[in-house]
Amino acid sequence: MTHVNAVIAQYFFTGSLLTINLTKQTNNLMTPLEKQFLEQLTKRRLVQRGDKVLLAVSGGPDSMALLSLFCAVQPFLQCSLALAHCNFQLRDSESDSDEAFVQEQATARNLPCFVERFETRNVAATWKKSLEESARLLRYAFFERLMQEHGFHKVATGHHVNDNAETILFNLVRGTSLLGLRGIRAQHGTIIRPMLLLHKHAITTYLHEQQIPYRVDSSNEGTEYDRNFIRHRLIPLIEERFPRKLLPSLQRLSEQAGELEEFLELYFEQLTQREPLLQLHNNQLNVKALRKLNSFEQKEIIKRALWELGAPVDGQTLQRMVELLQTQSGRMVQLGRKWQVEWKGNSLYFSHQP
Repeated sequence: MTHVNAVIAQYFFTGSLLTINLTKQTNNLMTPLEKQFLEQLTKRRLVQRGDKVLLAVSGGPDSMALLSLFCAVQPFLQCSLALAHCNFQLRDSESDSDEAFVQEQATARNLPCFVERFETRNVAATWKKSLEESARLLRYAFFERLMQEHGFHKVATGHHVNDNAETILFNLVRGTSLLGLRGIRAQHGTIIRPMLLLHKHAITTYLHEQQIPYRVDSSNEGTEYDRNFIRHRLIPLIEERFPRKLLPSLQRLSEQAGELEEFLELYFEQLTQREPLLQLHNNQLNVKALRKLNSFEQKEIIKRALWELGAPVDGQTLQRMVELLQTQSGRMVQLGRKWQVEWKGNSLYFSHQP
């Protein structure tokens, strides 16, 4: 692994954008992938000077590349780093070995390491969710707690181009809106994915050339999980027929969906400012104001109200809500098991049932 700690870097800030002037010696020491990684961090303003960054490290190849890349660019960003590892206890001794490996890597780099063990199978049974979804919820709740307790500004994960392609296809086959085709965001709140424009092949090559150790999760090799099936069966089959076309096409689709989302957010912010009755107030939306909109606008306003309430949102529910607006006062729609909406007088009333 390359190190740049002894290299003098001259840098300055323009607002929050870091501009870095690297010396010839620095350019020789940093690998092309490290330079690309640093460029993405600064260009997208994912990390600011002095940020405390929590790295999500499983011990697998992607997270170990994330750790190595951050260590390489840390002197230029002047950020502090720490590791967070989740032991979901799903693979017996393998899970414990992953935990020990991550702690060893943190010690070798003199970085703090936070570890949490989860009874994932029991939690999934209690929540009535899949192991994948339960693990995801546990992971991000753990990150959020660490941020609050230790003052971290960002949590970085090792998602890359191939992960984004898998997510888009996964959303597509299980049913999603147009905005669901955006896939993984480079930044969502305090969560950042600085490797999102890097390809798996480039990451694998970097690990090999820099002799960076990593662990292999045996559960990623099978196809019983949906994402594994997409990764090992669906994507290779499409790429065999259409070489080097799928990933770039899905990446463009993701970027276009992201642009559409940004446009719609601004549009509906301005729309609700012009028409305050379209804003949720006392768990109510005004029917007259809603009926002036087209069906797409109605769905988006209702979707945002349901998000604000913490109620379930899906395409079928939104369609039923639009159809409700075409009927008359007194009608009601059930939203999942605990929410319902009733048209009473001039308003849609959203209510929660214990």
